[in-house]
Amino acid sequence: MNTGRAIKKIFLSQLGPIFALVFILGLFAIADNEWSSGNYLSARNFRVMMNSAALIAVPALGMTIIIIAAGIDLSAGTALTLCGTVLATQLKYAAVASGEPGFTWVVLQALGLTILTGCLCGFVNGSLISATKVVPFIVTLGTMTIFLGIGQIISRESTVYADDKNIPGWLGDFCYTGSNADRYLNFGFLPDVPNSVILTVILALGVALLLRYTVFGRNAFAIGSSESTARLCGVNVPLTIISVYTLAGFFVAIGGLLYYANVKNGNPSDGMGKELEIIAAVVLGGGSLSGGRGSILGTMVGALIITAIRSGCAQLSIPNTYTHIIIGGIIIIAVIVDQLRHGSPEWFFRMLPAKSDE
Repeated sequence: MNTGRAIKKIFLSQLGPIFALVFILGLFAIADNEWSSGNYLSARNFRVMMNSAALIAVPALGMTIIIIAAGIDLSAGTALTLCGTVLATQLKYAAVASGEPGFTWVVLQALGLTILTGCLCGFVNGSLISATKVVPFIVTLGTMTIFLGIGQIISRESTVYADDKNIPGWLGDFCYTGSNADRYLNFGFLPDVPNSVILTVILALGVALLLRYTVFGRNAFAIGSSESTARLCGVNVPLTIISVYTLAGFFVAIGGLLYYANVKNGNPSDGMGKELEIIAAVVLGGGSLSGGRGSILGTMVGALIITAIRSGCAQLSIPNTYTHIIIGGIIIIAVIVDQLRHGSPEWFFRMLPAKSDE
């Protein structure tokens, strides 16, 4: 299959989430134009939505691989803010000379420890799941609170702020959404989009190629479709599961970096609930919680759906409580659609009229 035909096939398989995104954008744009300021589709708000989507999409790239392999990671949120807290702590106590530090040794050390923290969180999850054979839901539910506790110990149960002079300019501009064109990496031809979006697209392309053209990607799909069959086919299931969660931890670490760049502080308690958004992005994009199916394009679209709803509700001054209800309802609908796609569940059969014996 040539590249053009493969891209067309992937795009067509994601028509449902794409149509849902277009419908949501159109619905909120009309509502905002009628009852609010009409700024929903403005350039500034569009940049804000894309940046918010990037903050969800990056860790969701790793979650996509986990869900494809029939796993789940409830610790992604607290692991993400743990990584952000490690970065904030390193920058706070960094002995950096006055002036912009850029890529100094201290900054590189802070970035290295941040990435190492994320990968270590993923490695712990994967190792526990492989060694104990306990379902991922229970294991990661436990590590969720463990990572939260570790983050609170590091931060001394408070929010960590670094001195502005210790924050590299490129990191401070990563999630910038204002109107100063000089703070965007447009490379002379790209539009003024947040740098976080450029990084997300690059990472997404890399993961898409990894899943499609490598043995690791095929093994992840095989385990998600049928672990016993994958084992009979010679797949090293424990090693693959550990690798899947460790790689996901890398994307959680990058998500932690973006989290810090966005809020300029580290607070481990901010991670509670973020895992639901990350999982929701994968599910809304067509990923199956049963394993064996998921796509990077779908995850990106799912992240955009969440941020489009949240931004639209904010523009219309809808309280956050109702926003949570709307997003939760849409997630339930997406899961039901996924069940129907895999074969009608038992509750669906019970709703159908009984066949007559005649």
